[in-house]
Amino acid sequence: MSTTHPTGPDAAGPGDSSRTVREAMADRLLRAATRSGAQLVSEAAVLVQGAAVLADPIAGAVYSTPATAAADGVHAAAHPQDHPHHVQRPAAGAVLVLHPAPTLPAEHVRLVATTTAALLEVRGQRAAELRAEQMRLHSTLLRLLLAGHTTSVTDTVRAGGLTHVTLYRLTGPDIPTAHQVLWRAVRPSLAGHGGACALIGEVDGELLVAELHHGSDDGRVLRLVSRVSERHDLLAGLAGPLPLAETPTAHADAGAARHSATPAHRIVPADAVGTPQLARLLPPGPYTAWARSVLSPLTPDHRHLLLVRLRTGSAPRAATALGLSPGTVRTRLRGVAALLDADLDDITVQAHLLLALRAPTRGDGQGRGHDQERGHDQERKSDRQARLEKPPSGILDTDAARTWAVGLVGGLEPHLRIALACWLRHHARTAPAATELHVHRTTLTAWLTRCAERLGQNLADAAVRAELHLALEATAKDGDDPRALPRRGGRTYRRL
Repeated sequence: MSTTHPTGPDAAGPGDSSRTVREAMADRLLRAATRSGAQLVSEAAVLVQGAAVLADPIAGAVYSTPATAAADGVHAAAHPQDHPHHVQRPAAGAVLVLHPAPTLPAEHVRLVATTTAALLEVRGQRAAELRAEQMRLHSTLLRLLLAGHTTSVTDTVRAGGLTHVTLYRLTGPDIPTAHQVLWRAVRPSLAGHGGACALIGEVDGELLVAELHHGSDDGRVLRLVSRVSERHDLLAGLAGPLPLAETPTAHADAGAARHSATPAHRIVPADAVGTPQLARLLPPGPYTAWARSVLSPLTPDHRHLLLVRLRTGSAPRAATALGLSPGTVRTRLRGVAALLDADLDDITVQAHLLLALRAPTRGDGQGRGHDQERGHDQERKSDRQARLEKPPSGILDTDAARTWAVGLVGGLEPHLRIALACWLRHHARTAPAATELHVHRTTLTAWLTRCAERLGQNLADAAVRAELHLALEATAKDGDDPRALPRRGGRTYRRL
């Protein structure tokens, strides 16, 4: 933000007496501070006859006079050694950077910098006194949004026409500190910012950010969330944009996506989880028909529950993402398993279901009457069981699917392939897999670590494990059996 002012007759110049200079300078800065932080920084720029920037390490330039000095001020705050002619002072969690005219005395510049920083600190303390109440209001609005009271929220938010939400769920070692930093960086206001409104609050031990907008956002909040996540070791899931009425769905999707986040990829969008690359390679006709047949007995709520369970990897994690109790989720999953006549804990079933849920099957097969469903129930159950365990030919046995599989796991050594496939069959449990392989758990853990490094994949991600299982099945060889591991000296492993 940039504002210019004429120097006027009361301007303090280097030729005035020192007392008059200090009094005039302090008076001008104090009057500016009563108006706004931007006005204060602008007045400081006038007094040093140069540029002034308040640079936040997360948000970048908070205020800048002139506006063109913003980038230079931010760089000077991050790398002061590269800008020896700039004067810097910490101020209200940020850095005040002054670039004075070379003719001004250094003492005058230091006085302007110190006084401006002190006034910024006073303004920051006053804002902090009001922040606690504002944060509680934001948390209340977020809970109302998650409970479906969108009208109450939009009536409170003074920015009409907001129709969609983009939602972030963040966890980390120090959520309260990250909350404070993100709040200062975003500077949320119920009046909105550029046609959008950001709500930030701590809900059930995690940091929740909901950006309300008109259907698309400018990426401002995403950039700030990304910087805070990197600085404070947060992991985040992102969902949206979705209509405001679907905020609970966005909340669950963001929670599921967060389980795929890693220090290398701290923010994971919900649409980036669950075999999206392979789904694009499958022939659309047979693939869609198979998915429609598999998912036909499921309602949209069933499908969403199943997708969250498959993404998170367990019922307790799915319960956390959905805001339900683990017992409720397990009960509902048993109902879904009965409808599909399938074992939802089987890795092959999980992988095929993820593919089926990725197919474009919205609205297909959901209009049948219950009588017709019951009339063909037994016939369709046996057919579905076969389809889940092994899709019809022409879907996963194509050249494109095999090329994808070879590209994913083709570089693994034979013993790593065998170990990884066995571990996946045992639901990613090391002890029973090590028992079947007749190796020590430490040995298997080391092999799995090497697999993750060779593949560049996060084996803690349930969706990644499903992808790897499909790839290993598509590239299976006759020797891919735990009994085929040659041995020497009892349990000692010998490289193939």
